[in-house]
Amino acid sequence: QFKLIVENPEKPVASGLQVTAFVEYRPEREEDLQDRLHLFVDDERVDIPLLGLMPCCHLQIEPEINFGTVLANSKIISKEISITNHGSASGAFAVFYAGLVLLNIEPSTGVVEPKSGRTVRVDICTDVPRVIREVIRVELEGQECTEVWIKAVVVEQVLKALGVPDGNVVDCIHFGAVYFGSSKTQQISLYNPSPECLDWVAVLEDNAIGEEMGTDLQRSADAALQELSLRRTRAGDVSTLLLCIPSQGTLLPYKQALVTLCFSPKEVRVPEPSVRQDYVLFLRLEAVGNKDGYLQSLPGDATDITKKPPPQLHLAVTGSGLPVLLTCKPGPAIKFMECFWGEQTQVVCTLNNESEFLPVTFSFHRTAHFRISPGKGRIQPKSAQEVIFSFCPHQIGTFKVKQVVDIIGKGLEKKNSSQVLKKKSFHQIYLSLIGVCKPKQNHTLFNMNPGISPVVSTATGQFVAAGRGEDTDPAPVAVLQPAQSHTPHTNRSCQRDALPAFPRDPAGSLRPRQWNQKDRTIFSRTERNSCTEPEFAYTASERLSRAAHKQLYRDFISGLRQHRLRKEATRQFYIYNNPVSIGLKPAEGLLSPKISLTELNKEKLQLQMLPWDESCLLTSQKLAAVGSKSCLREVRSGLSAVPSSAQEKEDCSLTLTSRQLHQILIGPSTIDFGDVCVYSSTVRQLHIINNLLVHIWVQIEMEMDELVQTSPLSQVVPPLTRTHIPIVFETETPGMFKRSFTYTINSQHLGHVLVVAKAVPAELQLSARELLLTPLPGYLAETEFRATVSIHNPRNHPAEFTWRPVLTGRATAFSIQPAKGSVEAYGHLECEVLWQPGFSSPEAGEFNLCVRRGNTVTLKCFAKVTIY
Repeated sequence: QFKLIVENPEKPVASGLQVTAFVEYRPEREEDLQDRLHLFVDDERVDIPLLGLMPCCHLQIEPEINFGTVLANSKIISKEISITNHGSASGAFAVFYAGLVLLNIEPSTGVVEPKSGRTVRVDICTDVPRVIREVIRVELEGQECTEVWIKAVVVEQVLKALGVPDGNVVDCIHFGAVYFGSSKTQQISLYNPSPECLDWVAVLEDNAIGEEMGTDLQRSADAALQELSLRRTRAGDVSTLLLCIPSQGTLLPYKQALVTLCFSPKEVRVPEPSVRQDYVLFLRLEAVGNKDGYLQSLPGDATDITKKPPPQLHLAVTGSGLPVLLTCKPGPAIKFMECFWGEQTQVVCTLNNESEFLPVTFSFHRTAHFRISPGKGRIQPKSAQEVIFSFCPHQIGTFKVKQVVDIIGKGLEKKNSSQVLKKKSFHQIYLSLIGVCKPKQNHTLFNMNPGISPVVSTATGQFVAAGRGEDTDPAPVAVLQPAQSHTPHTNRSCQRDALPAFPRDPAGSLRPRQWNQKDRTIFSRTERNSCTEPEFAYTASERLSRAAHKQLYRDFISGLRQHRLRKEATRQFYIYNNPVSIGLKPAEGLLSPKISLTELNKEKLQLQMLPWDESCLLTSQKLAAVGSKSCLREVRSGLSAVPSSAQEKEDCSLTLTSRQLHQILIGPSTIDFGDVCVYSSTVRQLHIINNLLVHIWVQIEMEMDELVQTSPLSQVVPPLTRTHIPIVFETETPGMFKRSFTYTINSQHLGHVLVVAKAVPAELQLSARELLLTPLPGYLAETEFRATVSIHNPRNHPAEFTWRPVLTGRATAFSIQPAKGSVEAYGHLECEVLWQPGFSSPEAGEFNLCVRRGNTVTLKCFAKVTIY
């Protein structure tokens, strides 16, 4: 089979040259051959082995498929394993698996071309937590059977609360005693031990068993039971008692996040207020997504949900609210002794902190005429501190002042739409301070001065006292002698706008106050002589120039104002010049519309539907109340497939938070069709409940032929509305079906639903496999024997059947009516078996119930003949 093709050289081969020989192999049968080729070089001999091997395949497969740690979220996850052919011929493979864990192995058989590879996909369903260790057998051509291990660890998505900073798992948080109006915080660390991101939200369970809302647990049992009726009233809004910062978020795989819990008890006034109020609250931290527990209460197919709800993290929170017990003795009214101006009096008071558990930090407001030392301080429980109140009046009179005492502690304040914990005054105590300041008796003696003006005078020339207190110098007084007075009626015709000059005013006698004013004497109104210094006075032209300069600035400022007004008018014009507004001024000649009682009730309902503050926790009762109202507004048809109006487009473009996603219910998360007949259609409902005040856009992506009849795949759900989408399942292939489809909310938030079904052929069941026929009472034995058998259809599709007798060589005397027909889904049909007696009639017979595209059942019939 080997042939050498070569031309041997006649002369020696020089250095750098070569001789080429070809060896040709042509096998005549399938076998491996070997031979030798002899090469003579001068006096040496070289043997070259020749091997002729038949082409074959050499397949290799990976020994293990490891999915790692995955989340139990009912997803179908896949991994591929490669089969590589390193040989020179094609090789076949076959995969065998007899277990129930692995869903699908594709392809199970195939051929791998030479020098190439092929992948096999293995699917598993992460519906329940478990450890998967499965073995599949792979038969490779030319090799023994190979085992491939499929490994995976399916874990639940749970949250863990760890203490700070020790890191221990905590299930209860004790706040202890806290003053009413103040706040106390504690931190915990939320840990995500799962391999995927987790969106979480905090919900306060205000209807949990065992909670206490403001009950004094130190009181007797009888008093506590008597107070049960007032407990809810006293508690008020439960969501304000406990604050979780943040109350929602996203945790990365195997990461932690700090969460601050803030306890803020509020004192509520009741006819008999309790000194102490104890609280026991339950906080639920859960992952956003599965709502099967809530959907179980809905009518329809949702009642078939039996899947266990996902685990949740429950934290118990305990704390007590205490009032501020700070008293002042003497008080609350503090009276000071009377004193004179410039003196002060003091009163020593005692501040008592009667609380047994908490210290108190106080601070006095600054008040005029009173001083307090110390102005602020801290008093330990069951302790006292002396405070000195001083009355230091700065003026004469009686002073009644309300002194404010601030109690300082940590409290919550809103800052940029968020709650910030900072020190502030959360409580105030009021004291009354009463003091009287009397004036001293001071006698001032005035000395008569015969001159015109006093020694000390005001700008108007009025006299004042020269001294006060111990100064005994008399005050000079200007006295006008009667003989020196002018006649008052001599200048009555003078101008009324003339200004009187002050006595002894040389400057006024020299020049007037203004260039256009005249001065006259006080009594006689005689024009006084005045002169103007030309070197320092303005000329007429200068005065005109100054007036023109001032008018220029007035015109410039007025022009700026007019330009600003025109700009504002233009802006207002463009605001109202639009298709919506017709340019009417608000409330100009328009009458207020009359609101009917129905519209008023709608407005009240909308106010009740308004979402609570983002800083407050979600509560289970509020969620249930909003959910129940949404369930009453069920819309079965007429919804838009895409956002059309401006409001819908704006709402459906929003990025929802974890709190908002928690209020959208789409489920059930697993739709189980059960046993479904092939070539039949079965419908289940996918519920959509929108508890938000905005529209949402739900889009479904279907890539499976079995669910292709599902419609609609896109819907815009209005606020506070419930609807559903019918999921239609059809298949022609018997076997187990597990697939998941995805949906999106507002084209951003992704979710999935698992569809489970078992496709089975049509089946009919008989009420009995053997039937005994006897004559009816009162009839002769020669007449017909009759009996009935019932056919039951346990499937969801009508089944067509045909009765076929089993022939054994003898003619049968049995007959069945109807001989063929159809049984409705989950229905039954009665068939009558008749035996005709005769001389040669056999007393036994068989019939096969043949179901179209289904099973076959045998019915044996016997006739009981009695001979008299």
